[in-house]
Amino acid sequence: MKPLSAASSIEEIAAAVSNALSEAGITAVLSGGGAVQIYSSGLYPSKDLDFVSPANHREIETAVGKLGFVRESGRHFVHPNCTHTLEFPSWPLAVGRRLLSEWGEYPVGGLSIKILTPTQCVMDRLAAFYHWRDRQALDQAVAVANRHAVNLEAIHRWSLEEGHEAAHQEFRRALARSAPESAD
Repeated sequence: MKPLSAASSIEEIAAAVSNALSEAGITAVLSGGGAVQIYSSGLYPSKDLDFVSPANHREIETAVGKLGFVRESGRHFVHPNCTHTLEFPSWPLAVGRRLLSEWGEYPVGGLSIKILTPTQCVMDRLAAFYHWRDRQALDQAVAVANRHAVNLEAIHRWSLEEGHEAAHQEFRRALARSAPESAD
């Protein structure tokens, strides 16, 4: 893989980081805005990549340091030639109150990114909508659901577990409104 630079795509950066962490024996899963940017084909850009990991920050610092990232503060890392920053929120990996023990992989060249699945990404964005009424998070959930096969029944069951049936219905209406019209 070529060295990271300001011209590196979010996918290239995330794949390089995911690979470096995996090579160091560190589990880290891309979530949040970085996952949304990838799954929404750039419709919702993000300047940071949130990798949820159980590893301590010294282990992470060693692994991503090989790529040129340095710790800026606490769980935040920057690269002198890269516009994206890294953040390592604390484990466990969860969407709302549901803990996750499985996730997806997104291929990039010969590498891959450990990342929330599209269904989990929709749930992650809906959690922000349900709990904080974040309208952009609702729009992001709709954008991801429009571009990828997601399990709408699993999302509905999860929404019920979270206690947000009415807000889930708002998501379903927004999804229906955004669906392309079928040609007759």
